[in-house]
Amino acid sequence: MKTISLKLPDKLKKGLAERAEREGTTKSALIREAIATYLSRGARCANGSFLELAGDLIGRLEGPGDLSYDKEYFKDFGR
Repeated sequence: MKTISLKLPDKLKKGLAERAEREGTTKSALIREAIATYLSRGARCANGSFLELAGDLIGRLEGPGDLSYDKEYFKDFGR
């Protein structure tokens, strides 16, 4: 196994150490697992707003468009 080094912000380093101790493993093992999980996903997260990313879902569901204006929907709400 090859060795690499990396720099971590203090907050991330602290969280890594705490997690390793809590799980009874090493920081290196956690980092290897995280990298393996990231690489196995294949695709990167897309950039953009939620609206842009979920645009193909808009209009797929039925129901009132905006519940805040549908007074009948809130009839007996909370009873």
